[in-house]
Order: sequence, then structure tokens, then C-alpha cells
Amino acid sequence: MMESQPLQAPTAEPHGAGAADDQAGAGAPPAVVPGKEFTRTCKGLVVVLIGGYVLLQLLPSSLNYLAIIPAKTIPFVWTVFTAGYIEQVLPGAIGSSLGLLFCGKDIEPVWGRKEFLKFIILINSICGILAFCIAVALYYVTGKESFLVTPLSGFHGALAGFLVGLKQLLPNLELPMCFFWKIKAKWMPFFVMCFSTIMAFIVPDSINFLPTLLSGMYVSWLYLRYFQKNPLTGLKGDPSDDFSFPSLFPDAMRPVTDPVANLFDRMLCARSKPSEIALPVTDPTKASRRRERGERVLEERMAADHAADAEAPAHSAED
Repeated sequence: MMESQPLQAPTAEPHGAGAADDQAGAGAPPAVVPGKEFTRTCKGLVVVLIGGYVLLQLLPSSLNYLAIIPAKTIPFVWTVFTAGYIEQVLPGAIGSSLGLLFCGKDIEPVWGRKEFLKFIILINSICGILAFCIAVALYYVTGKESFLVTPLSGFHGALAGFLVGLKQLLPNLELPMCFFWKIKAKWMPFFVMCFSTIMAFIVPDSINFLPTLLSGMYVSWLYLRYFQKNPLTGLKGDPSDDFSFPSLFPDAMRPVTDPVANLFDRMLCARSKPSEIALPVTDPTKASRRRERGERVLEERMAADHAADAEAPAHSAED
């Protein structure tokens, strides 16, 4: 497994020094570092995933009421919201649980528990709706009834979203792929997208996972870029150059992919943004300074929370 360090609560720096650094535009130490401990929220969600798998083994008929079966979804509308937490096979339950634990320990401490849970619920729900729509569309295009009766479920949509979140927070974090090969987090969404597409042609059954996986990745990217409050800046959205649609591709491929990627960026990403969305992309210097100020604000907030936690036991002892 990858070596990591815990999220450290930084000490608050003197106000005067912070102002001087702000004026000088000096770089701040990274506000986000890999976490070490698994969070309680992730452990609780793992219980949900394992519990859903066990429930299917004890009551196989419950799959009809928890997973998305497009032919039955109209009366059982709630399945688009529950399917994301139901794993049908043991490898899927184990893989989703491990992915949740190892991604969540890096993401949740920065986003916060409330935002982390909101992200999971939102992405799973939208992926469920899109999975239903895509399955019905594939049925009308191909005429194969299997698209209407195959149960669709799994946590892989949210896992794909976590990869996009790691790209935003820890782009240079090296994730182990096998014993001798590691890949940076910023390239992981592209790798998973390509690998899943290729596997869909090699293993036909895996095509059922592809729409949810790609939907989770794309919806997460849109949400993090335009709607989530960025923990590094305190602003909503992150329309920076390093979080744009063309940035999904490795640098070596950019000369070929940029024309198409820029076209999709204009078509699908709604270049008009709310007024509170900032980080100007036209002036890299200002964008860098703004990000540094955001990092310092985050560090001060974490230091204040740490100090409050340290004072609480002291007050309890005095009482």
C-alpha cells in the first residue's frame, strides 16, 4: 500500500507574518496531505456495503427491490437511490469497501463529513438515474431485452467520483497499481476511463458497469468544478486550468486531444459561471496567489479547530 502521512493540524501563524506573506505572494506549505487513519464515516459506509451484500445472500429476492431493473424501475422508483449501495458479488463488495476506505481517508478530512456524505448521496443518485436512462436507450437502439432485465447496482459510480476528487486535492499523489508501477492521482480518471472502455469489449458483461462508472466520473467532475465549495479557496467551484476538461488527458497526448477536449469543454461544461466562482484563468499569477491565500485560510481554520479540541478536555477536567 502507498505510504502516507496524516492530515496535520498546522499551527496558526502570526497575523503580521501572514499579511506580509500575502502581500509578497510567498508560497504557503501544502494545506492538503495524504491521510493515514480510516474515518468513522467510511467505516460506517463499509458496514452498509457489506451488509447489503450479506442481505442479498440471505434474501436473493431483495435484489428486485434494491437494484435497478429497468423493466421494473417505474413502479420501484426508489431503486435509483438504493442501487449505489448494493454490491451483488463478493469481489465488488471488497473492492468498493477498500476503495472507500483508502480514498475517504484523504478526502473526508478536507471536505468535512457533511460535504463528503452529500457528495456520495448526490453522485450515487444521479448515477442511478443515468444508468436507468442509458439502459433503456440501449434497449431501443439494440433491441436486446437483456438491457431491461439485468440488475444494475454497485458503488463504483461514487468510487469514480473519488478519483476525480483526488485529482483535485492531491494531483501528485502516487497510487499503486501493482507491485512495481504507480500512477499519479491526476491521471487516474483517464486511466480508469480507458481501461473500463477496453474491458467492455473484452468482457461483454462488464459493459453494464461502464455507464455508471463514466457517469460518476463526469458528474463528479462537473460538481467539483462548478458547485462544491472549494476547501482551498473558500469559493464555490474550481474553474482553474488544472481542473478543466482538457486536463483529463496526459501531457504527451495534449497536442492531439486538446482540440476535441476544448470543444467538449465548451459544449458540456457551461462556460458561463456564477458570480462567486473565481480563480481567474487569464492571470496565472493572481490565480496562484488566490490559491495560496485559500490554503492559509484553511490552515488557520484547522488550527482553530485543533485548539478548540485541545481546550475541551481541560474545561471538562476543571468542571
